[in-house]
Amino acid sequence: MAAERLPLLVIVGPTAAGKSALAMTRAQASSSEIVSADSVQVYRGLDIGSAKPTAAEREAVPHHGLDLWNPSEQANAGAWVAAVEPVLQRLHAEGRVPVVCGGTGLWVRALLEGLAEVPEVPSEVRDAVRGRLEQEGAPALHAALTKVDPRSAAKISPGDSQRVSRAFEVYLATGTPLSSFQDSHRQRLAADGRRYAAHLVGVFPERGTLEQRIAERAARMVDEGLVDEVRGLLGRGVPSSAPALQTLGYREIVQALEDGLPARDVLVRRLATAHRRYAKRQLTWWRDVTFDERVG
Repeated sequence: MAAERLPLLVIVGPTAAGKSALAMTRAQASSSEIVSADSVQVYRGLDIGSAKPTAAEREAVPHHGLDLWNPSEQANAGAWVAAVEPVLQRLHAEGRVPVVCGGTGLWVRALLEGLAEVPEVPSEVRDAVRGRLEQEGAPALHAALTKVDPRSAAKISPGDSQRVSRAFEVYLATGTPLSSFQDSHRQRLAADGRRYAAHLVGVFPERGTLEQRIAERAARMVDEGLVDEVRGLLGRGVPSSAPALQTLGYREIVQALEDGLPARDVLVRRLATAHRRYAKRQLTWWRDVTFDERVG
């Protein structure tokens, strides 16, 4: 069988839906291993706020795709795919089906469908966009992106500094919207098909259940020491503007520390609100996908 058609079990869904528990069950049942498709768990030292698997869970089932980057480095889908594919190849060679689990839709898509072929962005363009981002903020950069690449802007949250910057960099470097490169990629995909034979499982609890789980997770993160985790990162010289500290959960704690740490219950509510908003965007991402299984 061609390598690009080898099987994968892929478990996706919104934050706090129960994906990790299901992945553990499926991996243990098949004596397989888990590959995390989570764009926060790839950072070293970001454990509590990313709900990274515990040492006991990693001992029970080997996990991959974790702790790949330092907090000040910029993670990206292409580099993540390159890092985890050797694991997939090894498991396939051993006759096992890898379990890919995570809520970062772009990364799952990159693994299954590949990435659009975009010319390399010169470092001076990246530096210019980074400087503009620091001076004006992600919402202002998003507004500028809307004028030159409205289709990309429509798919990206104004607060998603990484994706906003990437789309703006591509336009500045090439004069062509990122969405146009993606259109060409989709045409090739329609002709060639997916790179893997993925069995896609969507974990989508009822709305009230999901919101309750999000609230419980936010409280657990605060009680388990998320504030101290962020303080420790800052104390070790990680700047508050570092890519890792601009991710979900961490940027809210950084902001709280800068503004003056509120009462525990206020902080929990802020985290829960941020996670609910993210879950809504995740649900939108997966809305039009056809799943082989849907789990409540």
